[in-house]
Amino acid sequence: MALVFMYGTLKKDQPNYIRMQDPANGQAEFLARARTVEKYPLVIGTEWNIPFLLNKPGMGQRVHGEIYRVDQKMLEFLDKFEGCPEWYKRIKVKLEVQDRAGEGENTLKPGSITEIDVYVKTSYEPEWLQKPTYESYDTNGDHGLKYNDQVEKQ
Repeated sequence: MALVFMYGTLKKDQPNYIRMQDPANGQAEFLARARTVEKYPLVIGTEWNIPFLLNKPGMGQRVHGEIYRVDQKMLEFLDKFEGCPEWYKRIKVKLEVQDRAGEGENTLKPGSITEIDVYVKTSYEPEWLQKPTYESYDTNGDHGLKYNDQVEKQ
């Protein structure tokens, strides 16, 4: 089992969350809401309005998202879905746990700091650093940049 941090379209109530619930892709269990310890630029880019977490610590905002425990099958699905390692890279990022789901010894404690895998964009156009940054992604947000689920990655 692996832990992953989701900040974009794979979060609850977002366009691709259904993929996290599909048993054909593997198992994913919601553990907690969290935010990055360091600031990162979360931007919306391309003609498909995809949320990207740029691997530029210290810039942007502390990004909010969700932590999931996933099995190997789901991790492999997510790597493929995210185009890892060509489109995104999966790296460890320090997160502050905001709240949790469930009880038990393996439960993440609110206020604790943990290091978890997240998909980041390491290669991007320099002008992306001039884009507005967001603390939290929502396809229906005030930004008016609704995710286009007809995306086809090259």
